[in-house]
Amino acid sequence: MANRGRFVFDTNVIVSALLMKKSVARDSLDKARIAGEILLSLEVIEELRDVLSRPAFDRYIDEEDRLKFLSLLVKEAVLVEITKRIKACRDPKDDKFLELAVNGDATLIVSGDKDLQVLHPFRNIPILSPREFLDADL
Repeated sequence: MANRGRFVFDTNVIVSALLMKKSVARDSLDKARIAGEILLSLEVIEELRDVLSRPAFDRYIDEEDRLKFLSLLVKEAVLVEITKRIKACRDPKDDKFLELAVNGDATLIVSGDKDLQVLHPFRNIPILSPREFLDADL
């Protein structure tokens, strides 16, 4: 494959992919792994670690397995250094995904978050829901 994609996933999609193995979120993450590279930044990894450490998820999957999933994801992903800061999202906590996409030359962002989706496209980077990403020809 000559042009491999570079994909940014928001935290909610990644967590949903872990918790629900038969889901649109999981299928979209699997598609991205096949079609290209998943991009991560230290800030996104930190948020994922914090979210996956929440005891509320214990009834679905134990913390050790959640952190193993994160470790594998980080190992497979491309770590992007953030040098260009962005303040564009109406929810400032979501700017980290825009920063990751811009700094990592992302092909697209996969997110179900309306605060991000309203920016579609952001600097010529499409922002698709997991379903839209699955339906897209890559």
